[in-house]
Amino acid sequence: MAEKVVATEAALELIRQIEAVHGPLMFHQSGGCCDGSAPMCYAKGELFLGDNDILLGEIGGAEFYIGADQYETWKHTSLTIDVIDGKGGMFSLDNGTGKRFITRSNVCEAYYVIQGGCCTKISLCRVGRTSRGKRQK
Repeated sequence: MAEKVVATEAALELIRQIEAVHGPLMFHQSGGCCDGSAPMCYAKGELFLGDNDILLGEIGGAEFYIGADQYETWKHTSLTIDVIDGKGGMFSLDNGTGKRFITRSNVCEAYYVIQGGCCTKISLCRVGRTSRGKRQK
């Protein structure tokens, strides 16, 4: 099955830089209020998680969460966390680094295959859109 969240080498490098200053980190995919739908980086435990937050996976050793309502909208995507030049989110630890995390999403299609006599659901992803809506090639 396709991973739900992965990071580019550039994102992993920025995570290492921020972690060297702030210690262990965590991420939450913003739902689009103040900073759009950007991945927000926090010191681990700095953001209080609720019952509706879903753990998607880990990037660079940092847990990555998304709200349940947003997950319902994006559940057929695989997220790739990347970095571009710019100002990070106002509450995110990438702010002030000259870089910002962005989310690129790939639409996943589910297929069922027979493996060892069992029907198994697998996901395949294709190129999709960034969190800013620009189509990726």
